[in-house]
Amino acid sequence: MKGRTIVLDHLKDRPAAALMVDGKLDDFLIAGDAPAVGTIYRARADRPIKGQGGMFMTTPDGPAFLRQVKGLAPGAMLLVQVTGYAEPGKAIPVTQKVLFKSRYAIVTPDAPGLNISRSIRDDDERDRLLEVANAEMCESEYGLILRSACSGEDIAEIAEDIAAMADLADQVMGDQGADIALLCEGDGPHALAWRDWVEPAEVVTQPGGFEDHGVLDALDMAQGISEPLAGGGHIYVEPTRALVSVDVNTGSDTSIAAGQKANFACARALPRALRVRGLGGQITIDLAPMAKKDRRGFESTLRAAFRADSEDTTLVGWTPLGHYELIRKRGRIALTEALR
Repeated sequence: MKGRTIVLDHLKDRPAAALMVDGKLDDFLIAGDAPAVGTIYRARADRPIKGQGGMFMTTPDGPAFLRQVKGLAPGAMLLVQVTGYAEPGKAIPVTQKVLFKSRYAIVTPDAPGLNISRSIRDDDERDRLLEVANAEMCESEYGLILRSACSGEDIAEIAEDIAAMADLADQVMGDQGADIALLCEGDGPHALAWRDWVEPAEVVTQPGGFEDHGVLDALDMAQGISEPLAGGGHIYVEPTRALVSVDVNTGSDTSIAAGQKANFACARALPRALRVRGLGGQITIDLAPMAKKDRRGFESTLRAAFRADSEDTTLVGWTPLGHYELIRKRGRIALTEALR
């Protein structure tokens, strides 16, 4: 099946969304029990972590951890936003840099100024968008980023989206409460699909869509550790307590360049393999044998592949043993955990 299809359905009584590209599962979102990314709390500073510059916070949903904070005394109240999913038994990761994000607009209370996505290069289009940004934010002290999805879209829809986010920001940032509280819940899977999967696609909302469009079969495969590569090789993606291990296997290819081909195929396939499995944290790739002169090409291919990915990923580099390491944000619940 060619083309893009967004399927909105429920799985195990949880809202879920799947993005199918040319009949293959490209992304999957499902609601979890943990607070969703983007949730905003009024939280209380609890206990500083000496030497790490962090602070444990108290929220209505349990302990949270705020990094890189200075001058914050225990007992102080402040607004924080959830940035990712915590590992079992760990505190919720949060930040003081609160954002209000929608399909077209991101309102940034702590970063004034009007900005337009760099991917929009046409000068006339940028002028058109800057005009609506100025009109909607002229009386606001907040900053605004217009996302790439704005390109070519109706001005009225963009203006409505900006106004909705600005109103929400006013409501949350103007909070005067004195105790811990949940101020704004993060978007669920269906809202995230509308917000972030912006390329043209068929949208399926009828119950049973996952079964009708092959999503359930794709999820069964994604719960396994094996991921086929172009050219006949495989990667084996295995999460452990400490890290995610990725092993590259050349398969039946016995040519001289088998290792290089499998490694480059791994670089192109890895973002999707991690995305559909909901995996993040420290990731170590055990590559197939290849010449050191090919390492730069591998890194370039890997960097290009992750550039289009939805989660922030830092390419750390090579280890003395020849493994490659990267750090990926835990921006969603792990698939195996969600489907237990």
